[in-house]
Amino acid sequence: MRTRTLVAIMLSFALATLLAAAPALAGNNPLREVYFGETHVHTGWSFDAYIFGNRLTGPAEAYKYALGKPIKHPGGYTIQLKHPLDWVAVTDHSEYAGTVQLANEPGSAISKLPIAEKLKVRSEADIQRIFSWLGDTIAKNQPVKELVDPKVAGAVWKENVALADKYYQPGRFTTFPGYEWTSTPNNRNLHRNVLFKDAKKVPEVPFSSFNSQHPEDLWKWMDSQRQAGHEVLAISHNVNLSDGLMFPTGVDSRGRPLDAAWAEERLRNEPLSEVKQIKGQSETHPQLSPNDEFANFEVLDYLLFVEQYRPFHIHGSYIREGLENGLAIQAKLGHNPYKVGFVGGSDSHDTGTPYQQKNFFGAHGFNDGSIEERMSGHNLVGLDILQENPAGLTGVWAEENTREAIFSALQRREVYATSGPRHQLRFFGGWGFKGLKLQGGFANKEWLKTAYEQGVPMGSDLPAPQAKAPSFIVWAVKDPDSGNLDRIQIIKGWTKNGKTFEKIYDVAWSGKRRIDPPTAKLPPVGKTVNISAATYKNTIGATELKAVWTDPDFDPTLKAFYYARVLEIPTPRWSTIQARQLGKAPPTTAKTMGVEHPVPQTVQERAWSSPIWYSPPAELPESAK
Repeated sequence: MRTRTLVAIMLSFALATLLAAAPALAGNNPLREVYFGETHVHTGWSFDAYIFGNRLTGPAEAYKYALGKPIKHPGGYTIQLKHPLDWVAVTDHSEYAGTVQLANEPGSAISKLPIAEKLKVRSEADIQRIFSWLGDTIAKNQPVKELVDPKVAGAVWKENVALADKYYQPGRFTTFPGYEWTSTPNNRNLHRNVLFKDAKKVPEVPFSSFNSQHPEDLWKWMDSQRQAGHEVLAISHNVNLSDGLMFPTGVDSRGRPLDAAWAEERLRNEPLSEVKQIKGQSETHPQLSPNDEFANFEVLDYLLFVEQYRPFHIHGSYIREGLENGLAIQAKLGHNPYKVGFVGGSDSHDTGTPYQQKNFFGAHGFNDGSIEERMSGHNLVGLDILQENPAGLTGVWAEENTREAIFSALQRREVYATSGPRHQLRFFGGWGFKGLKLQGGFANKEWLKTAYEQGVPMGSDLPAPQAKAPSFIVWAVKDPDSGNLDRIQIIKGWTKNGKTFEKIYDVAWSGKRRIDPPTAKLPPVGKTVNISAATYKNTIGATELKAVWTDPDFDPTLKAFYYARVLEIPTPRWSTIQARQLGKAPPTTAKTMGVEHPVPQTVQERAWSSPIWYSPPAELPESAK
């Protein structure tokens, strides 16, 4: 029996390895394939990236890097992906996009303008002067007229779109024209990444924070673009740095009470939110989720670009709480503005992006581009570099690798985020799944037909109740190049009488562990990490986990959401690995503006599915229990 089990595991793992390594080819699979991509990367065309030292690469190199080709890091060394991406959106800041690099590029149209003299870099002093000058105009919303002139900004955007079209290979590699809307009122992050479906259907000039720093105005502009035939969506990012502004519950960015029109407008334009990137995770915070033993993961809960540490509003700054508050707003206004799916991104300013702990090379040019800088306790814009972490990734379930199929998956939220590894994750909800069989594991696709026919995938709403409680199918296969899987959890949130609640259920796990009845907790998976050697062994955990789970606490009268979270076994964090390379003890704390923050020596990488929502039928009044 043990031999047969071992052989089955090895075959399952081998098949997963082959699929993970296989290039994404053209096809039309009604059961959908996973395509891994990047929603948030900057090149030397972003003025801050150029100032950080990224002065030789632009969008073309970003596409080459995503395709698996080598490019130069700002530090002069070569960086290259081990496994190419399937799709990418280059999202340089719309504010002054391309102007600094092109002003320093002999022969370019911008280099010939009189304003280009102020942007020429001849010394390190010029770098600081330009950064302070342009950064100050953005902070004060006083743009340099010559640089935002449609003739200048429009020409850069046109070239950006042309490059996206040049590298698009339908069926094999997908590109989306995009940019970052960079609104940061009083250093509070309201940034959105804006993606267009079709390079032939885009505006003449992007809508930047110079046009408005209010997201409501961005949504109105997006609505007008849609009316003009330009399909577009926005992704909120670094919710954790918004100081409570990203998920308001009382008033909008102008102080006006939230209403149904506001909720509809946001939902229509922002179907996704970035749950993980180089500047921390935005799922939840230990103070918001005290019963979540895994909430303390890559937490960064203070503002950047400030001169001294200041109190930070945690409420409104994390997605899980936003999902919960969205249910309460729906009960009040009739619409849920925070029905968002999960994506992962990088926010790298190096054109290339590190996705693994073992090859983390920073994200901000010279400032964190060397191991010495990363391990020195150096601060950048108020952030101790030791608190940076590898980028997140987005997995999209689509019929084929094309703009139409992937953009449609993003819109319907059949997407999930990972902290960097390429784990495969499926999540379906329904009311029983009659005849479902999960035997055969990874190689058996029959259960997928049942799941799609009788249920809904991640990102969807459950249909009207057909049983006493909903059931959920969850399935995960590990990235062959990462740690084994510890467990799968389902996170449930609900609202009752205007209050919000959450609960975490362990539904599948490796080994022979059992949930402890007094605590209702699953014991830890164990540890194989050797801190001094910065190594680990995949001798614990599983290569594949799956389960069909029915909510034991379901109340059909209460609004709720569910999403799956997959956890790896503990592995060494990048700071532990690089301390070993320098022959030093791993750091345990980082200091920012006089305040110490913990730096863990290990991590448990993870993946998050987009949620599935439940709304009770209109005839069911809220339970009085």
